[in-house]
Amino acid sequence: MNIGTMIKRLQDIMRQDAGVNGDAQRIEQIVWMLFLKLYDAKEMEWEIVEDNYKSIIPEEYRWRNWAIDNKDGKAMTGDELSNFIIQLFNTLKEIEINETTPIRGRIVREVFEDLNNYMKDGVLIRQTVNVLNEIDLTDFQTRHTFNEIYETILKDLQSAGKSGEFYTPRAVTDFVVKMIDPQIGQTVADFACGTGGFLVSALNYMKEQANDTELNEILNKSFYGVEKKSLPYLLCTTNMLLHDVNEPNIIRGNSLEKNVRDYEEKDKFDIILMNPPYGGTEKKSVQQNFPTELRDSETADLFMVEILYRLKQNGKVGIVLPDGFLFGNDNTKVNIKKKLMEECNLHTIIRLPGSIFAPYTSIATNLLFFDKTGPTKETWFYRMDLPEEYKAFSKTKPVELKHMQPIIDWWKNRTEIKDSKNAESLTETYKSKKFTMEELSNLNYNLDQCGYPVKEEIILSPKETMNNFIEKREILEKQLDKKLKEIIEIMGDLKWYMLN
Repeated sequence: MNIGTMIKRLQDIMRQDAGVNGDAQRIEQIVWMLFLKLYDAKEMEWEIVEDNYKSIIPEEYRWRNWAIDNKDGKAMTGDELSNFIIQLFNTLKEIEINETTPIRGRIVREVFEDLNNYMKDGVLIRQTVNVLNEIDLTDFQTRHTFNEIYETILKDLQSAGKSGEFYTPRAVTDFVVKMIDPQIGQTVADFACGTGGFLVSALNYMKEQANDTELNEILNKSFYGVEKKSLPYLLCTTNMLLHDVNEPNIIRGNSLEKNVRDYEEKDKFDIILMNPPYGGTEKKSVQQNFPTELRDSETADLFMVEILYRLKQNGKVGIVLPDGFLFGNDNTKVNIKKKLMEECNLHTIIRLPGSIFAPYTSIATNLLFFDKTGPTKETWFYRMDLPEEYKAFSKTKPVELKHMQPIIDWWKNRTEIKDSKNAESLTETYKSKKFTMEELSNLNYNLDQCGYPVKEEIILSPKETMNNFIEKREILEKQLDKKLKEIIEIMGDLKWYMLN
């Protein structure tokens, strides 16, 4: 099976349909169909091993009963199929679920609640379904190949406008997991899991430790994710099912909407892996779920606070955060960093090239590693430089795990590494340097250390340039709005004092 050819065939069919506009819609269209096909294949397995298995999907809407074309002229197509798909969506959106409904049943409704069918032409829908039916998901080898197809679909998201925010490069997720070293029996969580990249990387890493059915059973119940948007939720649940997690505990919702002070021990995890959304703002009702001194509108900051409340004793964290968190000096950011370093051991910060998430964004990001084993004594900073032959990472030259090997080598035997003196500066810079807790405290918890003495040369297309400009403008506007609001509140307080 040629992966590129199959994806191209699907894209060529959908481009003919007037209802489908852009890559993000094409991806959503493909994946809801794949989800139903995969779910049907899983149900065939469950029917064999479970007595009296009953599908939560009404019989006529199961993939096997409408999608298969036996070439006898009876397969639905045209207007008949278009109208059927409308009924299918309406039915799946209204499936009755309750507290006793198994996870594998619940996800069907949750997947379809906010999904759309974009294709309008029933003949083209039939052609799309027939191409997908060339994949035999009951065959292990074919399913393995399909994993590659799915990974290709996820990578395509990276350049699909705003949808790129849901995807973290596999090299990054694999590297973080390797450094965290999760073990079977530990629980792994991602509170903004997107397409499930971190969860799948952890699953693949831990699978190497499983050598019998019992361990696999433990493993399959070890993962927890939350995602509030419909497309990534669909992508994540499909991803987990593909990797044989039959009960993917992926919750549809916003984990920030619960008061962090209400979390109990049962709500905590051994391992937390995240690339939270950043640049976004949360409404007042969400901010109220956090202590006053840690309360912020910035989404990434609130996720960091949530992690501190949901990490088990001796637990480990690997998280992607923007530069703004590192050098931010407003009271809230400083309070969060202070709490982080007083309650946890922030042992490592990896400075990443700005282009590592290209073409979705060029905003500089960092990997923070910490564990709940006691307060921070010292923090190591390491700057990941681009490979010599690269001016920047890009869609055609993405980051690969091999590019992270120098960090892996350094991780085992940490030493300070001086840069050669910059001709334009008399000060020394460092590629790697250690700071004590006292030193960072004296710097008002400024974690912007071992940064970039040389800017990357990032060459973007006009469309990518405009998207980056819009993204950065939105972030700056939100920051400006926040500052103006603070100024207005201060002026209001001054007016009150003057009048009283």
